[in-house]
Amino acid sequence: MTFQVYDTTLRDGAQREGLSYSVVDKLAVARLLDDLGVGFIEGGWPGAVPKDTEFFRRARTELDLKHAILVAFGATRKAGLAVEADPQVRGLLDAETPAVALVAKADLRHVERALRTTAEENLAMIRDTVAHLVAHGRRVFVDGEHFFDGYRHDPAYTAAVLETALAAGAERFVLCDTNGGMLPSQVTAVIADVTARTGVAPELLGIHCQNDTACAVANTIAAVEAGVQHFQGTANGYGERPGNADIFAIVANLQLKLGLPVLPEGCLEQMVRVSHAIAEIANIAPDTHQAYVGAAAFAHKAGLHASAIKVDPLLYNHVDPSVVGNDMRILVTEMAGRASIELKSRELGLDLAGHPEALATVTKLVKELEAGGWSFEAADASFELLVRGELPDRAVPRPFTLESYRVIVEHREDGAVVSEATVKIRVRGERVIATAEGNGPVNALDEALRTALARHYPELRDFELADYKVRILEGSHGTGAVTRVLVETAGTGRDWTTVGVHPNVVEASWHALVDALTYGLDRARV
Repeated sequence: MTFQVYDTTLRDGAQREGLSYSVVDKLAVARLLDDLGVGFIEGGWPGAVPKDTEFFRRARTELDLKHAILVAFGATRKAGLAVEADPQVRGLLDAETPAVALVAKADLRHVERALRTTAEENLAMIRDTVAHLVAHGRRVFVDGEHFFDGYRHDPAYTAAVLETALAAGAERFVLCDTNGGMLPSQVTAVIADVTARTGVAPELLGIHCQNDTACAVANTIAAVEAGVQHFQGTANGYGERPGNADIFAIVANLQLKLGLPVLPEGCLEQMVRVSHAIAEIANIAPDTHQAYVGAAAFAHKAGLHASAIKVDPLLYNHVDPSVVGNDMRILVTEMAGRASIELKSRELGLDLAGHPEALATVTKLVKELEAGGWSFEAADASFELLVRGELPDRAVPRPFTLESYRVIVEHREDGAVVSEATVKIRVRGERVIATAEGNGPVNALDEALRTALARHYPELRDFELADYKVRILEGSHGTGAVTRVLVETAGTGRDWTTVGVHPNVVEASWHALVDALTYGLDRARV
């Protein structure tokens, strides 16, 4: 059984709101998809979109694909125009790809109202265009747009569209749930009915699902279980409206749950890397809760889970995370028990199993702090400092002691708002005073502290405040509310996150900043 894994991230996925790929981006995404081992990469619409025309031109010399075949996408010839005279069809040939995908109307209502032509002419358009491309040596896939809705409306005509495409030489006819309104049982029923009606084998069909009912992946799996061997999707489910079927979830489910060989050997473990790299290129934050590839896909919070995982990780993981390139994580929260703390500490390279008193103390501290608003599940660095503080010979020395700090916000006559911070600290027996300005009180405080420490700790120049988040804690209100601050710091080769909590947002920020610098300096010494 040979499956055709067909990716349309660069065409259908690019229709996501706010997403725009440059030609260089498209080339980079294509290389990543090839690393994943997909069989076909739909690169865009040459002749209709100048950027896509340029992509195919450059791809001929700049892409060295190991697994995938590049596909150009376009439409059937225009109504009333000879296929040889249609410039859009000419553009498909000029792209010089081994394969071409054609979109064709499969719903009679769209033929008559959108194309404004006859049922017979639409069939002729499909027949002529497929035969023309096949005669020029192209493998042809036909996407039956609005297939499922059309089949409900007029099954005889929609079936005729399918039969016409295959008779003209199309390699696969793809059933498209263009409006994304189908459910898995309905997909299964339509495939059974259309194959019985036409006598077409299900392996000559493909499936393309939009995610408007949040069933795109499930619908795709249902189609494969019904015998379809060509399926389409996009990286991370990108696409118009709620998106497309997520190619990562599809291939992982088929390979790991149904045991179907859909990707070449060794490619499945590239999934997390490819997913996150494509998200970065798209300038979209990776979805932490995405199935299989999200950072939280194998993250466990409840103490009950951790107790079982300590015995056997697969007791609470549906697959081994490493098979898709992911890792299991233990989250430390108010729900944590001793097993959670022990597992999380081990994950950070700290063994609490041999220190039962420290384990009990850390567990108690975490519960008390979390009850007061602290959150360690997103602040591994602060948690590590806390644990090491309870272990003999592992505590991290603070790089300075605080005498005082002061922050001033000045609104000047010209409308400018400037923050100024002064810190007074002791570093290695020396009293240091430093003042700095910033675009806000926390930025000014961070700059002043770094200035005070710079002479003693030159490695601070490699640290950068990468992200800063403030949250009002549940149950507190108004300007006097208790706040939680998360600070993400970027250093050489890694990032780390620290947390601070206080009714005063500047003081909460100070706690997080001090932890960030303490942790970073300790790591720099390793």
